[in-house]
Amino acid sequence: MSWTVGKVRITKIVEMETVGSTRFILPAATNDEIRKLPWLMPHFATDEGRLKMSIHSLVVETPARRIVVDTGLGNDKQGRGVPTWNNRSTPFLESMTAAGFPPDSIDTVLCTHLHVDHVGWNTKLSGGRWVPTFPNARYLFGKTEYEYWRGYTAEPDKVAVFNDSVKPVVDAGQAELIPSDHWLCEEIRVIPTPGHSPGHMSVLIESGGEQALLAGDVAHHPCQMAHLDWCSVVDTDPAQSAASRHKLFSRFADSPTLVIGGHYSAGHIRRDGDAFRFVALQS
Repeated sequence: MSWTVGKVRITKIVEMETVGSTRFILPAATNDEIRKLPWLMPHFATDEGRLKMSIHSLVVETPARRIVVDTGLGNDKQGRGVPTWNNRSTPFLESMTAAGFPPDSIDTVLCTHLHVDHVGWNTKLSGGRWVPTFPNARYLFGKTEYEYWRGYTAEPDKVAVFNDSVKPVVDAGQAELIPSDHWLCEEIRVIPTPGHSPGHMSVLIESGGEQALLAGDVAHHPCQMAHLDWCSVVDTDPAQSAASRHKLFSRFADSPTLVIGGHYSAGHIRRDGDAFRFVALQS
């Protein structure tokens, strides 16, 4: 899937799609509750109330840059908290190349945050070592985010993610730590949306009088637009996460801004009483 915003093109490269089995991330999103939100069907949920989600990367092409936003789970990784995320072997890089984006053509990698499903393809296993997957890219990590996880030791799975998917990039000299209001180029900047993680950032694209928002994990699923207080079990600060959702959705609601989530596809935010709903972009 791809979308055009002025002179910028956004292409989604899917690593994994899931239906259901998402209660571990959004426990409030029961089948009964989801069926009360018929606007989620069929794009974001099944008629039975099971959530549809994906893990994907977004390639953003400007007239001068080729940027990958978030890098999924990766192959060959160990110590993940979800068993099916361990020791994966998928043709993700081949899919990127077939779509016209070989790894050596990428000049920038931007991680909205440093969770397991957003940094995995930062590195690949080569000769028994983790090396940057994108050899010609600068990797942009939020300074607040990086400093939090660099010193984090409480959960072994999160330590493993940092050690195999973040630290090797820094050791290779390809990382740059950025503030949460950084401009990448004329068309693209990040905006602070903390809560899901301490330094979570979303990406704002502006070109030719058009806008797109790559929201990352401000919301894992559009059902959180209707229920701003539905938080992920891995949110660092649930209250701040809910506040970021309200602020961000209020800013872009009822506008033509194209919105793409870290785990759901494109649409537009609309006000719905005291909350919001998401209208899928018809392909």
